Amino acid sequence: MSDHDPESGAADDPGRAEAVYAADPYDYGEARALMDSLDLAEPVAVTLVRRGHRTPEQARAFIDAADEHDPTEFDGIEEAVGLIASALESGRRITVHGDYDVDGIAATAILVSALRRLGGECDWLIPDRSADGYGLSAETIERLRERGTGLLITADCGIASPDEIALAAAAGIEAIVTDHHQPGETLPDCPIVHPEVCGYPFEGLCGAAVAHKLVLVLEQRLGPTEQIPGRDLDLVALATIADLVPLLGENRTLARRGIAELRRARRPGVRALLEVSRVEPEHLDEGDIAFRLAPRINAAGRLYRADAGVELMITDNEARAAEIAAELDAANRERRNVEREVSNAAEASLRELPPELREAPGIVLAGADWHPGVVGIAASRVVERHGRPAILLSVAEGRARGSGRGIPGFDLLAALNECSEFLDRFGGHRAAAGVELDAGRVEEFREAFARAAGAQLPDGAPPQQERIDAVVGAEALDLTVAEQLGTLGPFGQGNPAVRLLVPWAQVGDVRPMGKDGKHARVSLSSGSAKASGVAFNAAKAVTSATDSPRDLTVRLELNHWNGATEPRAVLDRSRG
Repeated sequence: MSDHDPESGAADDPGRAEAVYAADPYDYGEARALMDSLDLAEPVAVTLVRRGHRTPEQARAFIDAADEHDPTEFDGIEEAVGLIASALESGRRITVHGDYDVDGIAATAILVSALRRLGGECDWLIPDRSADGYGLSAETIERLRERGTGLLITADCGIASPDEIALAAAAGIEAIVTDHHQPGETLPDCPIVHPEVCGYPFEGLCGAAVAHKLVLVLEQRLGPTEQIPGRDLDLVALATIADLVPLLGENRTLARRGIAELRRARRPGVRALLEVSRVEPEHLDEGDIAFRLAPRINAAGRLYRADAGVELMITDNEARAAEIAAELDAANRERRNVEREVSNAAEASLRELPPELREAPGIVLAGADWHPGVVGIAASRVVERHGRPAILLSVAEGRARGSGRGIPGFDLLAALNECSEFLDRFGGHRAAAGVELDAGRVEEFREAFARAAGAQLPDGAPPQQERIDAVVGAEALDLTVAEQLGTLGPFGQGNPAVRLLVPWAQVGDVRPMGKDGKHARVSLSSGSAKASGVAFNAAKAVTSATDSPRDLTVRLELNHWNGATEPRAVLDRSRG
């Protein structure tokens, strides 16, 4: 999977923080054993050994990706199933309260679809990102009371909302929490399905995977419903990759199976989404999910209504699916424009800070006209460019709401805990978080976050490291190696795309591509060998790199075009 969005125009930014190459030592004898026993090319065997899969048995298990656990290993899942069974039998209204990102939307769609298959009267509620913020609130509980909800099931939220669950109970609404986020000191007083809280063997599941596990037990206990192998795994794959949970262990298994299900495109909504995203189903991969499908699902929730994503995934009507997919595509085009504006404004805001805050180990930026739906993406851009943790805040009506992104080796949530006296609400994990505070306290929070980041990074933000998996010549950038590297996917968080270093390579034959000519096809030569490559969003930069040989890092992938499959080296960085 590419780390960059070819649609965004933000990739391969020459202004982003400089990286240093780094590679772990490895035992060549172990790599040789993998080459001989599993018939692997040397760069593939070296990559496996460097990533800890050092024996043929370990390497084979990783390639097969067959880790999966019994859903009944969630302590307390039977209590949740019993409560749902009671609600179904009594005919009470069940409301699934989700979240406005891909994971929350997918988890909501999984639960609503299953409950309706089981005959339940089930609807859903997705909070408005701008008006409601993340998670449960007293206002949404009141809405559910007015709606006549008898059972509330949270999807991808709720574990940090014991007070709101208590409000629901006081209003006569029973509740079940399904979530995967970090729990607080006090747990909600209701049945909980959560991988960490419930002692599940694999704690890294996303919210949609947790919902899927609950549905598996529901259908085993409460059937009969039509059993379709792999049902809901398409949505689990979307959420697992979009939510940046580690693509290791069971997550990698679910994602791989789910990608296969997405390629079948059984849902009208998936078919419509693939069409507007210009993705060929048979060749869909994790990069398409991350950079084409997920942004469109997210876009409506960022700018308009996240309900559109839920409706898209549960509708059986082809025409309605096409309408919603077109709506999401239009929202995504607007999202890209808004994101670009906010990113530019954030950079201008950073330049206006006094030097001690402009160069601080942690960055906080705020703006009155920044759309709250894109500040998280814009924060990621700031981190990419400056190599430091960053929080971006949208200020409106006396409140500041925003999102933060961290860097490797930095615990963003721990830093926010150090600043909690300035925050009214916050939550998330080591790498990403959301915050809300009074607009009058932004300056205090900015200074406190700089101190908290400095405590974790006393020597300043470390140089970004470009992890190298293997050193190769251009002759190794062939179809066999590309196909074998593909068996190590899906790639993403925790299992990054394989990076190959091609030393002293010559870039040539630069041919602009794309409607704006911002991408380029190139050739890479080292010694007497030549390979085909592509540079996304870097046509000008790669043209200037043709003057002399240089070290190149590339990702080798399969390119499907006009019925042919060929290896393609995607250029990452060059160093003269």
